[in-house]
Amino acid sequence: MGLRLEAAELSAFLTREFPEVADDFEVLSAGDELAMRLKVGPQHLRPGGTVSGPSMFALADVAMYLAVLSRIGPVKLAVTTNISMDFMRKPEAGRDLIGTARILKLGRVLAVGDVLIRSAGSEGVVARAGLTYSIPPGRAA
Repeated sequence: MGLRLEAAELSAFLTREFPEVADDFEVLSAGDELAMRLKVGPQHLRPGGTVSGPSMFALADVAMYLAVLSRIGPVKLAVTTNISMDFMRKPEAGRDLIGTARILKLGRVLAVGDVLIRSAGSEGVVARAGLTYSIPPGRAA
């Protein structure tokens, strides 16, 4: 595939187009897989001190969005059409979360992929998400 956006370009896009959430995330790497950090703060916690499901959902969704954009270019109108999450274990207290996104199929109108979420520095998977994104017309894969 021709076009590939790098981590710095994806970070700049996120900051420019989604400034309300950009500070929560850091793009660590982009390539065959995209790695992204959720900088866990008090706003991401639920009672009991664990990271909330909606925060993990956001990490998975943003990571896959940027993984798709890394392949098709900075298309604001690519949207989530489906997401399914499995929560497997409690995230480790006091640690950021790392989401690793990979695209399983990139077509003309749909992209399908998954995201594995881990506590920073840990190998155990906290959650797994399967996602489908709709690619706007006129954007060839």
